Amino acid sequence: MDEIARALTEVVNSLPDRVTLVAVSKFHPAEALMEAYRAGQRVFGESRVQELLAKQALLPADIRWHFIGHVQTNKVKALVGRVSLIESVDSERLLNLIDAESERRGVVTRVLFEVHVAAEDTKTGFDPQEVLDYFAQHKYHSLKAVHICGIMGMASHTDDRERISADFRAIAAVFNQVKEMCPDLTGFDTLSMGMSDDYLLAVAAGATMVRVGSRIFGQRT
Repeated sequence: MDEIARALTEVVNSLPDRVTLVAVSKFHPAEALMEAYRAGQRVFGESRVQELLAKQALLPADIRWHFIGHVQTNKVKALVGRVSLIESVDSERLLNLIDAESERRGVVTRVLFEVHVAAEDTKTGFDPQEVLDYFAQHKYHSLKAVHICGIMGMASHTDDRERISADFRAIAAVFNQVKEMCPDLTGFDTLSMGMSDDYLLAVAAGATMVRVGSRIFGQRT
């Protein structure tokens, strides 16, 4: 068994059945993704539109592509209709652009709201209260071609495991509050958080999806 397959198996075996693994393949060559594919992985995460489209053209059609990076508004047209899930919707303006383009194309785009709780100002995302306000006002009723499937977030970049766990609990709290507030919000069931160094803490806090890259593919090239 090659290194990628072995590492992938270790990660998969560490996850409960309820948790989906997104193999974060950004900056890794298509050959590396194919090794993971042969080992059974079908969900891959990319953060650059052109890189995703280039790999998509080379790899099997049954791969489910997740976009996990910051979405530039001028890239929305290229992204809509090409991915299974956009995990990183970080503003109402972006959400509405995706909705308009999806309606124009005749497709439904599945998205997650990215929530910002980390200490770093460099991370993007909605403030937790902004998310709660959006759903409290039932603004999602105006969407025509977007399905909001849940919440995504990242913990602070720190070695303090308790701070990381606290961040994950804060993200999970937003997810759970939205579910309670909006019982009519069907299919709102995805809580995507946790990466290579902290995904088990995320799972303990309730993650249903984790994004693991370097633990599977090694350091980025």
